[in-house]
Amino acid sequence: MNKIYACMLAMLGMNYAWGQQAFENTDVEGFARLIANSDVVVLDVRTDSEYVEGHIEKAINIDFKKKDFVEKATSTLPADKTIAIYCRSGRRSAGAATLLTSKGFKLVNLKGGIIAWTEAQKPIVTPTDEK
Repeated sequence: MNKIYACMLAMLGMNYAWGQQAFENTDVEGFARLIANSDVVVLDVRTDSEYVEGHIEKAINIDFKKKDFVEKATSTLPADKTIAIYCRSGRRSAGAATLLTSKGFKLVNLKGGIIAWTEAQKPIVTPTDEK
């Protein structure tokens, strides 16, 4: 019987730990204030085709769906800077933030993703705008 209780307590502990986020979530206004800081790196984890349709200015695009995501992110992103991360709706970026936080990065996720960003009438750019 003690083994059953021990297993149940262990499962509760794991569930609690998995429920904890190692990164911060912020709304559109908080994200806009954050990325106004030149020391913050903006990371778009959507696909290449989503990125070219429009993205937040100066965002680096590293597709979370690709197998080499972690390798590419860890070799590209500065570990000593805050990474402001977003995707389409905030789900992929939350998954990417979890992975990158485990690699030592400090991340802030945009709740609602670029959908929330554009609904708030914040600016986006396309690759041709940046040339």
